[in-house]
Amino acid sequence: MPRVFVPPSLRDLTDGLAEVDVEGGTVVAVIEALDARFPGAAGRLRQGDSLKPGLAVVVDGEASAMGLLQKVGPEAEVHFLPAIGGG
Repeated sequence: MPRVFVPPSLRDLTDGLAEVDVEGGTVVAVIEALDARFPGAAGRLRQGDSLKPGLAVVVDGEASAMGLLQKVGPEAEVHFLPAIGGG
């Protein structure tokens, strides 16, 4: 089951948990599972069919350009992080 590292901005929904295990084969499925367990999580992580602006997802240490469609393996680590811009 994928392990999600909960960003501090969502920990009020998870009773302070920093890590949770949820089902999901894609990032969107992981978000839906988080929202089922912790109502309100999806609203903080996605906007329509995309991640919220300013948010990035990292799966197994790799930043995903695929966003919500990124595949997630059964032993994956998923991090939601503030996006960092460069110039």
